[in-house]
Amino acid sequence: MVRLAAAIAVLSFCPSGWSAALPPADLVIAGGQIHDGGGGPAVIGDVVIVGDRIIAVGPGAGRRHAAARTIDATGRIVAPGFIDPHTHPYTYIRSDDPGVRRNAPWQYQGVTTIAHGVDGGGTPEVARESEEFARAGVGTNLVPYVGFSPVRRAVLGHAARAPTPAELQRMRDLVAQGMCEGAVGFSTGLFYAPQSFAGRDEVVALAREAAIRGGLYDTHQRDESSYDIGLLASTREALSIGRDAGLPVHIAHLKALGNDVHGMAPALVELVEQARAQGQRVTADQYPWLASGTGITAALLPRWAVDGGNSALRERLQDPAQRERIRVAMRENLQRRGGAEALLLISADQQWTGRTLDAMAGEWRLDPIDAALRIIEHGIQHPDQNSGSVASFNMDEDDVQLLMRQPWMATSSDGNDGHPRQYASFPLKYQRYVRELGVLSTGQFIHRSTALTARILGLEKRGELQPGFFADVVVFDPERFMPHADYLHPRELSSGVALLLVNGRIAIEDDVQTDALAGRVLRHSPPPGTCP
Repeated sequence: MVRLAAAIAVLSFCPSGWSAALPPADLVIAGGQIHDGGGGPAVIGDVVIVGDRIIAVGPGAGRRHAAARTIDATGRIVAPGFIDPHTHPYTYIRSDDPGVRRNAPWQYQGVTTIAHGVDGGGTPEVARESEEFARAGVGTNLVPYVGFSPVRRAVLGHAARAPTPAELQRMRDLVAQGMCEGAVGFSTGLFYAPQSFAGRDEVVALAREAAIRGGLYDTHQRDESSYDIGLLASTREALSIGRDAGLPVHIAHLKALGNDVHGMAPALVELVEQARAQGQRVTADQYPWLASGTGITAALLPRWAVDGGNSALRERLQDPAQRERIRVAMRENLQRRGGAEALLLISADQQWTGRTLDAMAGEWRLDPIDAALRIIEHGIQHPDQNSGSVASFNMDEDDVQLLMRQPWMATSSDGNDGHPRQYASFPLKYQRYVRELGVLSTGQFIHRSTALTARILGLEKRGELQPGFFADVVVFDPERFMPHADYLHPRELSSGVALLLVNGRIAIEDDVQTDALAGRVLRHSPPPGTCP
């Protein structure tokens, strides 16, 4: 708010003999409740835009410019476009249909920038992919990661073993390539095979390549529950990887997942605060839902069962002794998830879509474990169908709220097909946790959805309403900005966005999308001398 106040003071000065020849502007957003991203209270004023940049902000700013167009924002909140640090948007941004590439699920939440390649999924070929996105056009800005999964699979396939020194060097080279081509950091999903087969030292060695080039370490940590090393040990591992590799740590969708770890949020906060007090840069993000989303394979199968990929898993399931061993381990994992009634099957266009695992087990007259195996085996036979997605109701409200209050906690969606968080995370957080429960103020909500996230990702001139910053702006009606998606209807667009600008171009006006594809790939620039 200090910078906004300074801008207001400058813009309020009106010398005698003011010329009628006012400087031109393309657009003035007038009279709105301006939240500049800093976290403080709103100021009533104007935002003035020329091209893709904001040139003035504050009371009376619009009167000092000759605007080609003025949009009245009275009674509405004007904020930086929201930035989502953790997304799975490929159904949209890789579509052949330009209308789909506008990325409606995110734009209707007020989101103008998304990070992708998370959970260790980002390709090392960042330049090629970025050029494809730029050539095709996309509705939101994109921030790429280089991910552990394609790097490890390129060298080791799905093998559950440590790399040789030569293999480790090949993986390091791939991470370096991704960073040199513009990745913002190195992302891992240590919960997921084959990444879960990696030891800590292997991850440190790869993360160091990102550190050399000014990146961050983003992680879906190894265990958010009690599957493997346990939640707290897993968090300590994530912090130690960042410390030993020498780069900031960002923990994706931080949570205490499952009955075994409910109530551990205070301990998580203490671990992060201790690391920050010791000078380590640590942040996290969170989606405002009590159900996580993942695949039924990741949720229920033991990691050893997927060593070698689907072909090896198929062979194990065909062996009666190994199948029974898998069933025993699955039963323990199902208990961690809260039982068959707590798993909602959310893959699109399947006979089980919108049903719980418990309900399908009853319909098929099977034990829930055998019903789950039926779905898993269908997925092995039809790998292109994404048939095993589940929403798992396994988080505690008190834990969610405590984590949400932390000043280092950004807002994310973790948006993936079939879960309502893809369409409704930011408006849900605003309506439930700002307006209804008062967990956050409006200013805090906006800061943790904009400026904080921009700083985490190292985005220059993004995430704030300041002169010289890019014109990524959302104007929303505080009464109408709300979610409409739920677990049974996950693809309902949110409402209440009166205006959305991406790089100065109107993407939404009065809840209606335009045909603009104004998003850009925001590639990271490594320090001089760190790349060929």
